[in-house]
Parts: sequence; structure tokens; C-alpha cells
Amino acid sequence: MLKNNLILFLILILTYIPSCSSQENPPLVKTPEKKEYTYEVIIDGINIPWGFCFISNNKILVTEKSGKLFFVEDSIKEEILGLPEVYVRGQGGLLDVAIHPDFKINNLIYFTLSTNIEDDIGGNTALYQAKLIDKRLEDLKLLYKAVPNTKKAQHFGSRIVFDKKGHVFFTIGDRGNRDLNPQDLTKDGGKVYRLNLDGSIPTDNPFFSEKSGTKKAIFSYGHRNPQGMIIHPESDRIWLHEHGPRGGDEINIVEYGKNYGWPKITYGVNYSGTTITKNTSLPGLEQPLYYWVPSIAPSGMAFSTSDVYKNWKGNLFIGSLKYRYLERLVIKNKKVIEREKILENVGRVRDVREGPDGYLYIAVEGKGILKIVQKK
Repeated sequence: MLKNNLILFLILILTYIPSCSSQENPPLVKTPEKKEYTYEVIIDGINIPWGFCFISNNKILVTEKSGKLFFVEDSIKEEILGLPEVYVRGQGGLLDVAIHPDFKINNLIYFTLSTNIEDDIGGNTALYQAKLIDKRLEDLKLLYKAVPNTKKAQHFGSRIVFDKKGHVFFTIGDRGNRDLNPQDLTKDGGKVYRLNLDGSIPTDNPFFSEKSGTKKAIFSYGHRNPQGMIIHPESDRIWLHEHGPRGGDEINIVEYGKNYGWPKITYGVNYSGTTITKNTSLPGLEQPLYYWVPSIAPSGMAFSTSDVYKNWKGNLFIGSLKYRYLERLVIKNKKVIEREKILENVGRVRDVREGPDGYLYIAVEGKGILKIVQKK
């Protein structure tokens, strides 16, 4: 009887271990005994600093989710006027901000927000370009607007990056409709998009020549809700992370025209604990470089490329909204070999950037923009 019970127990365990063809289960978080780092508050008074970017060492642009854009110089912030109307609902609001690669010449910035310009119900994510002149936006230009609008309050995305070939990439989440949007190339949502810097669609986009109705700006698809994206400092490839459901947050290396599987494959389950799918891999669908179980609710993403921090050069840093810390990941041969919690309980880390001075900066809800420094 004991032997039979043991065999049954082993069968049950093996049944619930997710299969994985390309990676091991995530390693445990390593917490150092001696915490060597703390932070300095660079910008305060912003409740939800959703995104930020550096113009120079002492000049920063910061979005506040409720619909305000700030210009900060030497920690003194001024509100920038001229934003389009922002549709603030749930996870939606004023989202990411980035400067044009030739900002010093043209003063152009890009930003994403949730909006309703059709005068109907709900809203969706949009990418705008504008010229920043004397703390005011001029020559406002809508580059892309996802449709249709919906009153659903989740999964707007949205991050912005530029490659070295004259393209701007941005993300839009599945907008809470996983069964309709991520796998359908005629629908917005659950995608990474690629445009030329002027907002036109590159003719060499992967689906540019597809049938009528295909969204020609799509670069990759099958995503859930990407809120971290960066160009790798050495390979120049796009690294992206996205929220999973309950379990299954992912890091993906985004490639031209590839399908990243949501919701056909996932390492997570519904928030209720019920099954979304039993499949963690299927032919033609990309595997993540890494996934978290349980979810950390990732947001923001940066590589450390300087010598400012001991032993951190080349490491990847990602904010955790759920567990309120900054996560350091050591990656070797495209495998995460070590994790570490930095600044435990600092708050909901919404964005992560490396500044021109080589220091890491984080946007923390309720605190503002913080600079990570070594303890004295």
C-alpha cells in the first residue's frame, strides 16, 4: 500500500510540473547578507512616475500617469504644457516618454498614452511625437493609435525604444482581450510595432505586404502586456519583458515577425488558479529567455553598462511592482544564473534607466525618481 501511494504521489507531482524545452525553472532570489546600496531622491512629488528619460545629466523628462509631463532640471520640475487629452482609466494614462535620437538638433520627443480621439466609448494606446519648445509641446503629431477603443481598464503597454536604423518601436498590451487581439494580425493589441521616425510604416516590416486588413506596423505579436523594453547595449537586439497572468512573467528577445505565443502557450494560470492552457510550448511559437513563477509584475528595464557599481556591469535590472524591489539578473549564455533583490521594500518600481553618468535610476510610485548609490 505504501509503495502504491508513493507512486501515485510522484505521478501527481510530475503532472503539475510545467514542461519546458528551452530553459530551467527560475532560480530562487538571492538576498545578500550585507546590503551595500541605498538611494537618493532626485525628483519627488510625483505619485505614479510611469516613465522617464534623460536629456542630459541634469535634465530629465518624467510622465505622471494621471496626465502630466514634467521637465526636470537639477531636481526642479516644471509641468510641460500642450499634451493631448489623456484617457485615464485603470492601468491607462500618460505612459512612456523618450527623446528622438537627434534631439539636440530637432527637440523632438515621443510619448505614449491612452486616449479617445474618436468620441466613442473607452480608449486605447497611442504614440505621439512633438517638439519641446520652452516647456511646451508644439507641432503635435499622432503617429499611431490602436483601435478599437474599449472600456477595459488593463494592458495598455507601453514602452518606446529606437534602433540605429531610423526606427521607433513601441508596445501595446492585449487590452484585456487575450482571445481576440494577440494572435490576430488584423487586430491591435498584444504586439510590438515598428515605425519610421516620422511615423510612416517601413515597407520592409514583416507583414507589410500581407492581405488587406493586416496591421502593417506590427513587428512581433503574441504578447500579453509588455512594460519593459530596451535595446541590448552589445547585440543591438530588442529585449522585452511582459506581465504574465498568475505566474509566467517573461523576458523575450524580440525578433522580426515572430510569434511569442500568448495565450496559446504560457507558464502561468488564471488569477483564480484555473488553467489557461496546458501548453508551455508549441511549434512555431517562441520560448522566453526567462520566466518568473510566481510573477513579480515587472516594469521598467535597463542594463548596467558602466563601472559605477562593483560586479554589476552587464547585469539586467527590472522593477517589481508586486514585491516592491529592484531585481538584478546575472545572465550568461542567455541563461539567468543568479537573481538578487536590490532595495527591498523600496516601493512599486515602475521604471528603470541608466543615466548618462552611469548610475541607475528608478521611478517608484509614491516616491518619485531615485538614484541608486553605494552606502557611505
